[in-house]
Amino acid sequence: MLYSESQNPGQPVTESEAEKILSSGLAKANLVGKKVLVLLPDNTRTCPLPMMFRKMVATLSPIVSRLDFLIALGTHQPMSDAAINKMLGLTAEERAAKFGNIGIYNHHWEKPETFQTLGALSADTVETVTNGLMRENVEIGVNRMVLDYDVNIILGPTYPHEVVGFSGGLKYFFPGIGNFDFINFFHWLGAVLTCFDVIGKKETPVRRVINEAAKLLPRPVINVNMVVNEGTLVGIFVGDPYESWSKAADLSDKCHIVYKEKPYKLVIGIAPEMYDELWTAGKVMYKLEPVVADGGELIIYAPHVNEISLTHGKHIEQVGYHIRDYFRKQWKKFSHFPGGVLAHATHVRGLGTFENGVEKPRITVTLATGIPQRLTETIALNYRDWQTLNVDSFRNREQEGILVVDHAGEVLHRLRAD
Repeated sequence: MLYSESQNPGQPVTESEAEKILSSGLAKANLVGKKVLVLLPDNTRTCPLPMMFRKMVATLSPIVSRLDFLIALGTHQPMSDAAINKMLGLTAEERAAKFGNIGIYNHHWEKPETFQTLGALSADTVETVTNGLMRENVEIGVNRMVLDYDVNIILGPTYPHEVVGFSGGLKYFFPGIGNFDFINFFHWLGAVLTCFDVIGKKETPVRRVINEAAKLLPRPVINVNMVVNEGTLVGIFVGDPYESWSKAADLSDKCHIVYKEKPYKLVIGIAPEMYDELWTAGKVMYKLEPVVADGGELIIYAPHVNEISLTHGKHIEQVGYHIRDYFRKQWKKFSHFPGGVLAHATHVRGLGTFENGVEKPRITVTLATGIPQRLTETIALNYRDWQTLNVDSFRNREQEGILVVDHAGEVLHRLRAD
């Protein structure tokens, strides 16, 4: 059920319009006197969170008995108070004075006591929803905080996504505040399907698996789904987490996919500052791989990135970045590593073949980052010194087969023939 939505999807939404959409939609959700927990994105997503946070508080505080926020980190690093305040557009003084009665919490995925087991997906269910690709029982759990509230609300944007097709909606539970076993399971499922074949598609086996897991959620869920185009809010959809997300995904498909007529021999993607590790800066590859020609090169340009991943770096240094079948055909060697790590490794490395022990990636993936050359080459990626790379000299050369993309990582580039 859809409670309220933008009247002109794709057109800029003003603050007053956003307030009306929120108040109208949430009024239909029967929240008077309820305890409400709102799930938020972290600072790796572009959206007008300062404005929407304030509108949510203004709309809900007068009618609910309790209002708190939980940052759905997945396995990203917990945010400091200073980082949270910056993300929400608050000063420490304002947060204490105006929002002191509202809790804003990190999802502590690193603490086992965080989670409450909800049940499991049976092997039969998994086999059905994955079209036979997987058959195993999968335990489902979430942050136990959701049990302390009457209603859970999702507040976040939707973009094309490498694992699930389009982000947003119930993805804020899984992986946002979900247990490791399930996160690793469905990320590896996405890798088996390949990023190339999943990203920017609305109906995917991974989305179906998440929807099945969501049937175990213990509290009602409302979704406030945003669509942001080039930094401007262009859509809000309030309602159940299926129909509201579906509307947002349809609009994202129109806003966030750029079609090109032919592939490029060289693509340079400039990662924004919000991607502070290769773990997130890898999105540059996910969104640009489809327009790199066979045998071509993609450069992830991110001088500010000095870490592979604070959370997963040690595992990645052990396995390196390789194509999917490098892992699948040597499964005994790699099966003990987290599926999410292996999935990330294949998504960054892209398509290719592995025959007779020889790996042949379709394209060259180059890091022009703050990660040292020795480490870059150890993890099986190509290195280029960012200080010697004059990005501007490559601009406006599309006729030569060269493409430069600013703020890469959110907008999907695809060949029109796709």
